Formats: sequence, C-alpha cells, structure tokens
Amino acid sequence: MKTRVVVAMSGGVDSSVAALLLTQQGYEVVGVTMCFNLPDAVTKKPTCCGLQGIDDARRVAHVLGVRHYVFNMQKVLQEKVIEDFVHEYAEGRTPNPCVRCNQYIKFDALLKKAHALDAQFLATGHFARIARDRHFKSRSLFLLQKAKDLKKDQSYFLYRLGQRQLRHILFPLSEYTKEEVRQLARQAGLPVAEKIASQEICFLPEGDYRIFLQRCLQGKILPGPIVDTKGNLLGTHRGIAFYTIGQREGLGIARGFPVYVTAIHAKKNEIVVGSAEEAAKRAFVVTQVHFVASALKKKVAAKVRIRYNHKEMPAEVIPISEGLEIRFKRPQFAVTPGQSSVFYDGDTVLGGGIIV
Repeated sequence: MKTRVVVAMSGGVDSSVAALLLTQQGYEVVGVTMCFNLPDAVTKKPTCCGLQGIDDARRVAHVLGVRHYVFNMQKVLQEKVIEDFVHEYAEGRTPNPCVRCNQYIKFDALLKKAHALDAQFLATGHFARIARDRHFKSRSLFLLQKAKDLKKDQSYFLYRLGQRQLRHILFPLSEYTKEEVRQLARQAGLPVAEKIASQEICFLPEGDYRIFLQRCLQGKILPGPIVDTKGNLLGTHRGIAFYTIGQREGLGIARGFPVYVTAIHAKKNEIVVGSAEEAAKRAFVVTQVHFVASALKKKVAAKVRIRYNHKEMPAEVIPISEGLEIRFKRPQFAVTPGQSSVFYDGDTVLGGGIIV
C-alpha cells in the first residue's frame, strides 16, 4: 500500500514540481489548494492563492493524474495572519505575515486536514531541508536546515516549526536549484513551467500594504511629529503605520545628509529619525522565542539574521528572563521590531523570535 502524501499546491511551479517528484517516487499524492476568497492581484505578478492559482493547481493535478481538493481557509487567515498584520503596523512594528502563515496555516491547520485525509505527510514546495540529528537518534530529533539553492532558501520563514510538525513534513525540492525545478516542470509538460513566481503577499492584491492598511484602519491612521534623536521637531509624518525602521524614502526632510527612521513611538504617534549610524544596533531582545529541536540553556555563538534579506552575521545568543538577547559583533542596520530574528548553527536553524 502506497504512503499517502498531501501536497499543498498553490498553482506555482515549485509546489507543482514537488507533487511531480513525489508521484515519481511512488507516493500516493493528493493535491490540495487553499482558498482564502481573495481577489486576484491587480499587479502583473501572480499571488499564490487567487482564483488563477486554484485553476493552475487543478490543471497540474490533472496532468499528474492525482486527486485535487480546494479547502476554504479564509477564517484562519483572517484571525491568525491579517488581524496580526494590521495590529502590528498600527503599533509601529513591521510584521512578517509569511512566518505566521507557515506557523498557523500551512503547518498547523493544513497539516491537520492532511491527517484527516489519512495522509502520513504534508509536502510543500519550500526550499528547505529536514534532517535527522545524528547525535540524538534515540530521541528522533529532526533538524530544519538550509536548502541546496541558497539563493532561494526559505528556512528563515520556517523557523517556528517544531518536532511535532517536522516528523510529518516533506520538502521535495530541498536538493534542487530553482532552475532545475523549472527544467523538471518543462520535461514533464506541466502547464505552469514558465509561470512567474509569486512575489506579493497574498492578501495585498494591490501590491501595496499602505492601501490595505488605510482600508482596515479607517480613521485610525493619524499624522504626527517627526523628530530627531534629541527631540527637535523636523516635520510631520502621514501615520506611523506607513513607516518602518531604516526607512529613508518618503520622509520629506532635508538635513544635508541622509536620514533614516531610527525609532517609532506608537503611544506618542511619533517617528524619530537620525543618521545611518543611529539607525544601527549592536544588541537587542527577542521574545516569543521558538526552538526547532532543543532550547538554549546557556550563551551560544551563532549566525543571526534580522530579516529575510539580511546577510546572517556572527552574534552571541543569550537566554534572559524575557526571551533572548542578541549581541552582534558589529552593529547591524535597521533592527526592526516585529520582524523575526533567526539564528543558525552552520546550515541548521536553531530557532528564532520576534524583535522587540
């Protein structure tokens, strides 16, 4: 009897090839696509969850000869991702909705649906790797690691996965590059082989989070003061929800040198700006800490990222009462509250938390 695997098929080339590889490996593949009742993007780049994505996933499933279902996940998206997204921006923080989507939707709600379909595994098209920890075989610990294609590696977005999820997850693309994935799709005649990768957040059809926030926070986004690090008034902002740490554009301030957002004070509806040096930090705290395998009990040296497109840098990760303190060897630009800080031991994700 074949092992049943539910494959999350977004209609993109990555998840389609994940389903292709698993069928070739002899699994019983069941394709599922999440529907959030969202409008398709008005930009040229496709989103992962619109009607076009559902139709593309259905066509790929037909080519592969596998069953395909559509699940309505609108409620969990609204409650776990969108409401948090809006609240965080309103409080002057910059959230990462993709991290929460993976935590609460793909690898929680959808994993439960996979089990309800009597599937042993849930597979996705993420570029990441799952491995066994050789030093803890008796405890069956699973490790989350970077993918072969480091340019496409998505382990940062997956750091909140734990042992309960990892033992039931497959990442079929872990050993492939993006170009190899496209070539496999071409060779198999998949109708999405040349489809442009989704770049936008699925619930932002306009591609601009500010338009979305204006709609959700009607009457609550108010202008306020822009001050320097000494408290001197320099100008007026359009609303703290429209700004993030390290931002330079759109400030409307001429100082004779570049200025950046260095702090956002929600209670005072105030934005602080300063030089690039003032927008950098050497140490900060993270809360809502999660470890993939085992919790840190003492200070360790690690490589740390403070956002997805940040080059990981050497730092000390120190357990403290409220979470973890991260101390970089050198100050890092734009350490942003609300973003996830993820720390690595080589290619292995140790864990992460939310910057405060």
